[in-house]
Amino acid sequence: MTDRATIQDIADALGLSRNTVSKAINNTGSIAETTKAAVLKKAAEMGYKQFSYLTLPSFSDDAENMEGPEGGLYDQSVTRSKTASGPREIAFITTGQMDNSHFGTTMLDRISHELAIFGYSVTIYRLLPAELAALRLPPGIHPSRTAGIICAELLDKAYCRMVAGLPYPTVFVDFPVYLDEEAPKADILLMDNSSCIYSFIREMKAKGVRRFSFFGDVLHCRSFYERFQSFRSALEIYGLPFDMSSCILTECSELRRDGFSKYIKTLSDTLQAMPVLPEVFLCANDFLAIDLMRALNQIGARVPEDVMLLGFDDSSESRIVTPALSTVHIHSQTMGYTAVKMLLGRIKQPDLYSQVIHTETSLVYRASTER
Repeated sequence: MTDRATIQDIADALGLSRNTVSKAINNTGSIAETTKAAVLKKAAEMGYKQFSYLTLPSFSDDAENMEGPEGGLYDQSVTRSKTASGPREIAFITTGQMDNSHFGTTMLDRISHELAIFGYSVTIYRLLPAELAALRLPPGIHPSRTAGIICAELLDKAYCRMVAGLPYPTVFVDFPVYLDEEAPKADILLMDNSSCIYSFIREMKAKGVRRFSFFGDVLHCRSFYERFQSFRSALEIYGLPFDMSSCILTECSELRRDGFSKYIKTLSDTLQAMPVLPEVFLCANDFLAIDLMRALNQIGARVPEDVMLLGFDDSSESRIVTPALSTVHIHSQTMGYTAVKMLLGRIKQPDLYSQVIHTETSLVYRASTER
């Protein structure tokens, strides 16, 4: 089977519905673990995109070409016995609070699973403000036990530059925006922040929509910056007007420090000051979209009748808010697999050129864009 296998191909091979296969691959919804395992195994056998991780070879020299039986998972005890000696801990550094709403939680689960196959453990370090300010690693990270670092939502420019200059193999999941200075060389993992935005704007234009705006702090992180740049580029390509005055590019984290009610009031006042509301707001993530939904409600604007909203991340909140939020789904399991592949490649070949990789995303339409 070629690497062009589709979800429908896998479903047909297993006698399952396309929806069930999609849930198993994307780790969404509730399905039996045995069914999920069967789907992932078949996806590996058929060469479905990155899910060939189930037959991923060991990076140790004496197990370089080893695969599991019939394309399945290898015996982990065998794999561990064949991995090289040395530090076996991967430090996962973050400044964020990862909970069930965050795509990074599923990504971290996949990272831990994949690294365990190669005999590595993962230790999570939540960076303290004092460590961030002092450009200091958490004390548990040490060459005697730390084989590599994965940084997630670590967006302080000075700190990222410091980490990128260390001798540890490192992968950054998202990255700061360096506009006024040269960015450090680093391996960076991002989700595709462009394709779904282009598709959404093109499809909305076909329905007669012409007034689009963006909500989010463009300089918050590289992902937000790419989403805004894709938004502007798509408008230009499809011959649609771009009105900067209708975009809300505020640093929302600063506003929230003064209290959530005041923050929503500021958004409401900003919306009311607009001569004409846009037909659609593209929001940098789901939580900003939900905040904007509250602000629109305060000024009596209905979603989607008066203003449509698109989020990004496909958080659990996006499914339960009313109206349910159209969004962009991040394939967090694929991101976890890719982060491990990048890090192990860097461990094996420290002198490789740095790389930036984007993983696939999917557009999810719900009630917030229905008219």
